[in-house]
Amino acid sequence: MRTNPREKMVHALFAMSVIMQGVDGALEIVGGALLCLVNPARLSARVRRLTQHELSEDPHDLLAGALLHAVQHLSADTQWFAAVYLVGHGLIKVGFVIALLQQRVWAYPAAIGAFVLFLVYQLYRYTHTSSAWLLVLSVVDVCVIVITWLEYKRLRTVHALA
Repeated sequence: MRTNPREKMVHALFAMSVIMQGVDGALEIVGGALLCLVNPARLSARVRRLTQHELSEDPHDLLAGALLHAVQHLSADTQWFAAVYLVGHGLIKVGFVIALLQQRVWAYPAAIGAFVLFLVYQLYRYTHTSSAWLLVLSVVDVCVIVITWLEYKRLRTVHALA
C-alpha cells in the first residue's frame, strides 16, 4: 500500500513524539527515584549550591529562582508525593511508549485516554499554581494526543486494507 506525504509526516511526527514521551517518562522515573533517596534539607542545600553562581550573576534568573523557591518550600510529604507521582507517571508513559512503538492497536486509545487524564490533572494544577510550564506541557500533550489519534486512524486503515 502506498502512503501519501501527509501520512508519512503524521507517522514521523508520531514516532518522534512517542520517543520524546519515552525519554520524558524515563527521566521522570529517575527524578522520582532520586527524590525518594534525598532528604529535603540535603536537596535544598544542593540546589542552593547549583544555583548560587547563576543567581549571583543574575538575581532575577527565572529558572534558578524557581528551583530555589521550590525546594525551600518542599516538605517531606510534598517530596514523597512528587516522587511517587513522577515514578508512577513515568512508568505509565514508558509502558505506553513501548506498546505504541510495537504498534499494539489497543494501546492507542488507552494511551490517548491516559494522556487526556494527565492533561486534565495538569490543567487542574494550573488553576492552583498559575505555572506557565504547566500550560506549555499541556499544549505539548494536546499535540501528542492529536498525533496519536491520527496515527491510530492511519494504522486502522492500513490493517483494514491488508
